[in-house]
Amino acid sequence: MNLDEGLLRGAEVLVVDDEPANVALIESILARNGFSRIRSITDPRDFRTTFVEQQPDIVLLDLHMPHLDGLEVLSLIAELRGPEEYLPVLVLSADATSKARIDALASGATDFLVKPLDTTEVGLRVLNYLETRRLHLRLQAERRDLDAEVRRRTAELERIHLETLGRLYLVSEFRDDETNEHTMRVGTSAWMLTLAAGAPSEEAAVVRQAAPLHDLGKIGIPDAVLLKPGKLTPDEFEIIRQHPTIGATIIGDTSSEVLQMARVIAETHHERWNGEGYPAGLRGEDIPLAGRVVAVCDVFDALTHERPYKAAWTVEQAIDELVGQRGAFFDPELVDLFVDRVLPQLPWVVPELGATTVEP
Repeated sequence: MNLDEGLLRGAEVLVVDDEPANVALIESILARNGFSRIRSITDPRDFRTTFVEQQPDIVLLDLHMPHLDGLEVLSLIAELRGPEEYLPVLVLSADATSKARIDALASGATDFLVKPLDTTEVGLRVLNYLETRRLHLRLQAERRDLDAEVRRRTAELERIHLETLGRLYLVSEFRDDETNEHTMRVGTSAWMLTLAAGAPSEEAAVVRQAAPLHDLGKIGIPDAVLLKPGKLTPDEFEIIRQHPTIGATIIGDTSSEVLQMARVIAETHHERWNGEGYPAGLRGEDIPLAGRVVAVCDVFDALTHERPYKAAWTVEQAIDELVGQRGAFFDPELVDLFVDRVLPQLPWVVPELGATTVEP
């Protein structure tokens, strides 16, 4: 029965009472009030199976029964229904004591009616509670639709934001990497190194998307400093040191998981294991894993590719540099994982290593 159609008398009704005479009476009352989709059980041990098969819209439940009493059935209902589902349960009992009523209501019953039953009252109570369930289901459906629309729009905004930031980064990167492949290589190798470090695949996938934005802050560095072919002066180096903070500021505060990761990476990929990095001077594992990962991948890629201000190093020279800074600039464990497990799988490195690529 789809209660959202408003056909309340077509609802699925489940009656649970160990006395066949009581069941017959309740079925008669419901039928006289126009209900036709009624299932009844006299052995409460059959409740779980019947409930799962029928998926009732309302349950009419006796309180004192053998094998499973009404309170135990109420506990089963709490277990079987959805966490936010409104399912009315009317307890129908000859026990008129206040304890019986309080126990039933405290166990999750919606209402408590005392036998002998008033035919009209039962019909009206059932209709009223089904109307409440119908409204609850409608609100749930509207909320699901709204949540889906919010997720769709959020994903679209995130896509546009990422695309915009990515293009900004390409503008800055194009100044000293005309192929624009540096971002792709760092993203791929950072993904592989994150997996090798034992992080969940979901986290590694986010790192892969976020890592290409690591040097976004370079867009705020003057060409005269960024592209200077010679050694930087202390003042010029201070300007360069601003790019992690600039990148984090450009990304800003966001609810996007990818952009949150991108901000962390942009801000921490120049921190150093020994605390001598910038901008915050973080040390060791105080540096987020993603920042430590990108530090290794970024330096290796920068060393092994030509830039306007430097010639490309060989892979062996770059490895020697990483190993030489193991435990100083870089997380020693990540250096070992990068050299032993990531490099042999990078397609642009394999020919020089003479290795064979394998899937990570």
